[in-house]
Amino acid sequence: MILGFIGTGKISYSVIVGICNSKINFKKILISPRNKILAKKLVSKFKKVKIANDNQEIINKSNWIFLAVTPNVGEKIIKNLKFKSNQVIISFISTIKLSELKKMIKVKSNIVRAIPLPPISLKKGPVPICPPNKKVKSFFDKIGTTIEIKNEKLSTNFWSTSGMMASYYNILKVISDWLVKKGVKRQDAQKYVTSLFLALSEDAVVNSKKDLKFLVKESQTPKGLNEQGLKEMSKKFVYKSLVETLNRIYKRLDK
Repeated sequence: MILGFIGTGKISYSVIVGICNSKINFKKILISPRNKILAKKLVSKFKKVKIANDNQEIINKSNWIFLAVTPNVGEKIIKNLKFKSNQVIISFISTIKLSELKKMIKVKSNIVRAIPLPPISLKKGPVPICPPNKKVKSFFDKIGTTIEIKNEKLSTNFWSTSGMMASYYNILKVISDWLVKKGVKRQDAQKYVTSLFLALSEDAVVNSKKDLKFLVKESQTPKGLNEQGLKEMSKKFVYKSLVETLNRIYKRLDK
């Protein structure tokens, strides 16, 4: 099986690293020459990764095609490419819906939308896919945790939450910066903060069958530090702002 990636940005890079370090059976990965820095980095790391001359060459030689370009670029280039009906096409493009993709691609083929995130390079993290597809699920299960979604409108909710990734990293940065200002070395501050949130996330995953409100409750003691932190952030409408932001991202995607 030959895999082809149109677009060589951060997400493509992360997915390809995950694939190359997994047990997925493939012959070759063809990638776009557009992002020369990331493309050359992948080629130097993995023998099976090759840079194609152009996007059409990727389609001509690949069994599976991964569309990993920005929405604006996708709208410009996809309609001019010639796909094959026997190909599996997986789109990482956030705002181009299945119906639009089918019109652009023109041939009848298996088209699936997927939402991988950078931790997939570590073979970790959820990968929502829509519509359900056994082969695509089996593929992503080897480098993450696949979540099949039948309703495309419902999948928009998952796309929306994926837009909070940078915000999460910024929380880690803000807390680390605060420690640094208090005299802690940056390396120690970042190691502590990232390790703390990793442990909290792992604990949440272990307890994910419970309602998360129980973790919120269990992490507080009367008049304790966590109770204070939660109350003060609630008074500042931090969590209300989070919901409002998610709603605005959703509105942008649900057009």
